[in-house]
Amino acid sequence: MGYPRMDVASESVRLPGLRPTLALVLTGGGSRAAYQVGVLKALTELVPRTRNPFQIIVGTSAGAVAASVLAAEAHQWRRAVAGLIEVWANFRSSQVFQVDAPHMLRAGAHWVLSLLSGGLLLAPPKAILDNTPLRQLLTARIDFDGIGRSIARGHLRAVALCSTSYSVGTSVAFYDGVDAIADWSRVQRIGQRCRLSLDHLMASAAVPLLFTPVPIGNDYFGDGAMRQQHPLSPAVHLGADRVLVIGVRARDAGLAVDRRHTGMPTPGEIFGYMLDTLITDQVYADLEQLDRINALIHAAPAAVQGERTVDTLMLAPSVDPRTLAAPHTQEMPPGLRALLRVIGGRDAADSQLASYLMFEAGYTRALIDLGYSDAMEARDILRAFVNGEPLPETVRGVAIAQAS
Repeated sequence: MGYPRMDVASESVRLPGLRPTLALVLTGGGSRAAYQVGVLKALTELVPRTRNPFQIIVGTSAGAVAASVLAAEAHQWRRAVAGLIEVWANFRSSQVFQVDAPHMLRAGAHWVLSLLSGGLLLAPPKAILDNTPLRQLLTARIDFDGIGRSIARGHLRAVALCSTSYSVGTSVAFYDGVDAIADWSRVQRIGQRCRLSLDHLMASAAVPLLFTPVPIGNDYFGDGAMRQQHPLSPAVHLGADRVLVIGVRARDAGLAVDRRHTGMPTPGEIFGYMLDTLITDQVYADLEQLDRINALIHAAPAAVQGERTVDTLMLAPSVDPRTLAAPHTQEMPPGLRALLRVIGGRDAADSQLASYLMFEAGYTRALIDLGYSDAMEARDILRAFVNGEPLPETVRGVAIAQAS
C-alpha cells in the first residue's frame, strides 16, 4: 500500500532509549485548515493519551489557531482537539469576518469613493474584510495564560506563532518555552521570546489585503507565511528531532490543471494562486532542504560537527481542496458570493480562492472527514512517527519515492 500524500526525510540515529523531541507544524491555509483538524482527530485515536504528545507546536496563519488551542490545553489535548472539531464542524463565515450585505456594501462604497477621490475625501480602507468576529471568537475560546501553565508544568517544551514584520520584512517566530531555549537570528528570520497573546495570533493570521495588520510593540505584523522562507526552522530552533507537518494543499495539485481554461485570469484567480503560493510552496522546499542536510550529516558527519539530523513527515490532502469546495459555494453568504463574483473568484473552474475563504460547515466538515480518512489510512507510519519508534521500512521507502 502506498502513501502518496506523505513525504519522509531520512531517519536519524539516536542513542538507545532516547525518545526524540517531537514537533507539530501547522501551516496556514484559511478555511483549508479544517483538514488539519481532521488529522488531529485521527491522532487522538491513534495515540490514546490524555497528555499532548507534541513537545513543540508551531503554527502559522490559520494553523496558528489550532496551535494556540493545543498549547493552552496541552495537559488535556484530547479535549482541546474536541473543541477544535466542534468549532470547525459548525463554522460560518460570519464567525470570521463581517459578511452581512450592508457591511459589504459599505466596504465596497468605501473603496470606490477612496479610489475616485484619490484618497482626498476618504482614506483607503485598511483591508478588504473586517475580521472582528474572529477576534471575538478566539477571545472566548482560547486562554492564553494556559500556554504559560503548560510550559511551567512540563506539558509543553515550546510553542511558536509565526508572523511577518511590515517594517523590516522579517519572518518572526514569537515563542514561549523552557528557559533553555534562546532567541535566534538568521537571514530574514528571527525567534523572539515573549508572552504569547491574542494579538500574536491575530497577526499571524492577518492575510495581506484581506485583513488589517496588527500592531505589536512599535511595529505592524501580518500573515506569517509572507516571508517564511524556512517554515520548519522554528521547530528545529526550539529543539525538535522529529517534525510532523500537516499541510493543506494536495501533493499533486500543481498537476491538476484545467487545460480548457485559456483566457485571461481574473483578479480572483490571481489572488487565489497568490494565496496558494504564499502558504504552501515553501513547505515543500524546506522539506527537501532538510532531507539534503540529513543526507550530508549521515555521509560526512565530521564535516558538519554540531549539527543534528531532523526526521520529518508531512501529511497532505489526498483530494484537492478545490474539488471539495466547488459543490459548497452556494453555502456562502450572499455578500461574500457577490464579492467573489465581482473579482472573478467564485466561478473559476478550480474554486481556488473560495477554497481558502469559505468558512462554511458543509465544506469544513468535508475537509475534516478527509483529514481523518487520510490519517487513518496512514495509521502505521503516523503512530510510529509520533511514538518515537523506527518507521516501517516498506512504508518509508514508498513515501520517499513519492516525494522525489
